[in-house]
Amino acid sequence: MSSAATRTTRAFAVALLPALVGGCTNYQPAPKAFSQATIQPYRLDSGDRLRVNVFEQPSLSGTYTVDQAGYVAFPLIGAVPSRGHTLPELEGMIASKLRQGFLKDPDVTIEVDRYRSVFIMGEVGQAGQYAYVPGMTVQNAIAVAGGFTPRAYQQTADVTRKVNGRIITGRVPITDSVLAGDTIYVRERLF
Repeated sequence: MSSAATRTTRAFAVALLPALVGGCTNYQPAPKAFSQATIQPYRLDSGDRLRVNVFEQPSLSGTYTVDQAGYVAFPLIGAVPSRGHTLPELEGMIASKLRQGFLKDPDVTIEVDRYRSVFIMGEVGQAGQYAYVPGMTVQNAIAVAGGFTPRAYQQTADVTRKVNGRIITGRVPITDSVLAGDTIYVRERLF
């Protein structure tokens, strides 16, 4: 091989190296708020289905869904803003509105009947939308999606989640907890 060809090969390798290394490091490690969100009180969002019980008011008690705009349509009082609120906050808002001319002292309790889905993509057997179960880890979610493909990187995954109203993506170990509404992406291993 001539010295010109050797120099060209070296120049090509040097030019290619940043692209290869950049592909390996092109991610944001999960910020502290990302993992802290898993221990915070549950915040409602679109797609959550709620079981609302108004004591001794069977006509008001029932199952309601947080709509795409973030509201729950409730009899008598109309749309109640729900996105970003905890269950106790929503109970208080509904009780307060019912007190305004409808019931003297309403006793409202709310439970999540069905959490919003998690989305699993990348190197898994069956990518798609799956039901969230409290206590679910990234590894559990991957198992529900058919497990890893032979090409999957199996130590970490990229998780996208809404934290304090912002969408954040971070790389986490597969033992980390998942929240309802998370999107999990399993990357392909390089070698």
